[in-house]
Amino acid sequence: MTIYRAPAWLPGGQLQTLWPALRARRVVGGRVAYRRERWATPDGDFVDVDFLAQPPCAAPFVVLFHGLEGSSRSHYAEAFAGWARARGLGLAVPHFRGCSGEINHAPRAYHSGDVAEIGWLLGRLRARLDAEPATRGQPLLAVGVSLGGNALLRWAGEAGGAAARSVSAVASVCAPLDLAAGASAIGHGFNRQVYTRMFLRTMKAKAAAKLAQHPGLFDPRRLRAARDLIAFDDLFTAPLHGFAGVADYYRRASAKPLLPGIRVPALALNALNDPFVPAASLPRAGEVGRYVTLWQPREGGHVGFAEGALPPGHVFWLPRAVGGWLLAQAGRGP
Repeated sequence: MTIYRAPAWLPGGQLQTLWPALRARRVVGGRVAYRRERWATPDGDFVDVDFLAQPPCAAPFVVLFHGLEGSSRSHYAEAFAGWARARGLGLAVPHFRGCSGEINHAPRAYHSGDVAEIGWLLGRLRARLDAEPATRGQPLLAVGVSLGGNALLRWAGEAGGAAARSVSAVASVCAPLDLAAGASAIGHGFNRQVYTRMFLRTMKAKAAAKLAQHPGLFDPRRLRAARDLIAFDDLFTAPLHGFAGVADYYRRASAKPLLPGIRVPALALNALNDPFVPAASLPRAGEVGRYVTLWQPREGGHVGFAEGALPPGHVFWLPRAVGGWLLAQAGRGP
């Protein structure tokens, strides 16, 4: 395991979460440039996929699935893109529906167990790589962050041995692998006042836009009354995606029970001081299969892992460590 140690000037899980997202340096060598493609989905909707703007090459290709209300401009996405750019790797960031800056068409959005979407995106990327002489047969490496990490590992667990047809290895970063525990943690204290309000501000606006597209989709009075993610998920996320309610959604979408079924190399990185993910909810060695590697450092916050002797620091540790692990599984070294 690559050991992470937080700098002395950045103590505690809350600061280690907030500072990297707001202030830390993300890339070396100028802002990352993306090239966007819009892909039509099998159900008549669309997703926007941002590709690192560099020519295809005979090197591993990385796909990153972002977290709740994230995008290709999230701090972790730009950090991974900068890491890939420096190493001449291909990289794509598919946006979950509604997260690319434009509301999607269908009466659905995205959720923590969206394995069908993950599988379709990975399959299409695999076929795309194999259709080009420069990238044919190159490893496809997938990393999911927070919500995207749970969905990715859930997909890998459900796919079993078939996952190897698409990917060589997968990694999750700070994924709430027990969704009920994560939803409870973010709904209390400082988390409720800061993170819950931040997420609900954009999520409720998107839900209102979805209701305008599809009148009668849900009760707008319940949307206005929702004050935490559990209430929002019970009203919007669960019923729109085929779940009986929030408890059914959290149970059926959590990746933790499926970790023993994963049959490709998989990394699950979770800091023990993550404000969103209680340490007691994390899997232990006896709860995963032999393909799964657990990294559970004492510090790091939620998708933080900042480094640097003085502020503002940088977030290069995360792509260096996780990306290096993925490359090693593909036989390409760190």
